[in-house]
Amino acid sequence: MRRLGWLSLYAVAMGWLEAVVVVYLRELYYPDGFGFPIVIIPDRLAMTELLRELTTLLMILAVAMLAGKDRTDRFFVFALVFGLWDIVYYLGLWLLLDWPESLFTWDVLFLIPVPWLAPVIYPLIIAVLLIVGFFVHDARRVQGRPLRLTVAEWTVASVGAIVVVVAFCWNWRVVAAQTAPEGFPVWIFLAGTLLGLAPFGRATLRGIRGQLPNSEEDQPRLKYNRN
Repeated sequence: MRRLGWLSLYAVAMGWLEAVVVVYLRELYYPDGFGFPIVIIPDRLAMTELLRELTTLLMILAVAMLAGKDRTDRFFVFALVFGLWDIVYYLGLWLLLDWPESLFTWDVLFLIPVPWLAPVIYPLIIAVLLIVGFFVHDARRVQGRPLRLTVAEWTVASVGAIVVVVAFCWNWRVVAAQTAPEGFPVWIFLAGTLLGLAPFGRATLRGIRGQLPNSEEDQPRLKYNRN
């Protein structure tokens, strides 16, 4: 509980700080309220924004590396902090700017390697799933039965994550074209989300049944004493 408390405090502080930074940016570039088409900012500031996003991810990664017990635990710590950070970010914007107007308001989520655009509800769905994933993992870890994914399962989950990113990047050209996005590829998003969730669900069920992964790399190594 102590670890969870400090991680949550860090994520909340980061999310609020991110919201404050965006308040300043919108005051400069969207004094009448954020909307599409997106204002093209100078190259120097665009690079500054890219570096801010990159360093934010590095900060979350650094905390996960310090707080995590092993590779799987570090992944889920990263998921927890990222998910809470994203939710608090939007909560902060809603409290400070009364934005977004609804969960289906479009936003620019990220800029690396191209702009990510989606209605707010979709990144929030991912954030909630990441947080739930941490709690499932942590509960099983405390019980001494941690989630163990095979290499194949990690690969499938990674492909699912990539498909979700493709959905977020689907409308990236509207930024350069100075137009508004017309539709979000919901089916691509859902396919990627389900593909990413399936390996974790399978590993959870396997753990409940007391089974071990099929991959020898992920099975506990037994040490034998030689006489």
